[in-house]
Amino acid sequence: MSHEFVASRLDVKAFAKAGAVLSGQDPLSKYPRLLEEAGGQGADRPVQWEAHGEMRVDASGLAQVWLHLNAQVTLPLTCQRCLGPVDMALAVDRTFRFVATEEQAEAEDEEAEEDVLALSRDFNLHELIEDELLMEWPVVPRHDVCPTVVKLAAQDADFDAAQASKPNPFAALAGLKGGKSN
Repeated sequence: MSHEFVASRLDVKAFAKAGAVLSGQDPLSKYPRLLEEAGGQGADRPVQWEAHGEMRVDASGLAQVWLHLNAQVTLPLTCQRCLGPVDMALAVDRTFRFVATEEQAEAEDEEAEEDVLALSRDFNLHELIEDELLMEWPVVPRHDVCPTVVKLAAQDADFDAAQASKPNPFAALAGLKGGKSN
């Protein structure tokens, strides 16, 4: 019996038992939090993803549910160095182990090398994809090498002229100190 799996309502255990693979390409507009972080730009950019389910036997001989996720998207962001547009590639390549309850997932996630999530018969794979891509968001988006020369100094001729015409308050102090005798 073949089973058709749907990413928005995935029975993770059945998916893993079948050793199934799901893949897709969605527009960025399907991921509202990612789109919001991108300033609403690039709604038609593709988010490509692939998920593999498998059952693995642990050291005690128990079968465990695993899911491997690959996802990538290139987002139009603003370079924080030159303030020009920069395309930033985000990519996820992560493996998740599923356990029976949220409490068990929370307890085991602290010590496990892999991410631990709770099993669900209607797991939303799209939400996981969005969460994982958001965690890959660059702290400071920027070009490796900016396409324009970055001006690192600010000069304002009016400001410089105004500063030059003001008397230096310390000059008066220097005059007072120079006239004193000890």
